[in-house]
Amino acid sequence: MAILNSYLNFDGDAEEAFNFYKSVFGGEFLVLTRFKEIPECEIMSIEDQEKIMHISLPIGKASILMATDILSSLGQSLTLGNNSYISISAETEEEAIRLFNGLSVGGVITMPLEKSFWGSFFGMFNDKYGIQWMINYEFK
Repeated sequence: MAILNSYLNFDGDAEEAFNFYKSVFGGEFLVLTRFKEIPECEIMSIEDQEKIMHISLPIGKASILMATDILSSLGQSLTLGNNSYISISAETEEEAIRLFNGLSVGGVITMPLEKSFWGSFFGMFNDKYGIQWMINYEFK
């Protein structure tokens, strides 16, 4: 069965926040990727290139706290309500497709479910109730 994790959006202070969370929970980051590490990062401001694209910190045995920074140079802004997602890590590609297609009915797809440049099968959407979801399947 899929695993649910929390995914948070920050306004440029994701790294600071996660260093704080790490000081409380302990452990080490599983991933820390900056926007400057992705293809076509030159469309972003230099300031936004230094922001966190993805960071993850394991909490306990099965949970992972994850986050990103918004990109003001691309017109993104942080408002109450868009600063968190429910992230589902599917066990199979088929499960990812089923969950994405089922939960997104009547909602708005913000990133189609497809193979990402980082190697996962990934998509995002807001469901018909306004809840933000991320579906991810890591190819083994």
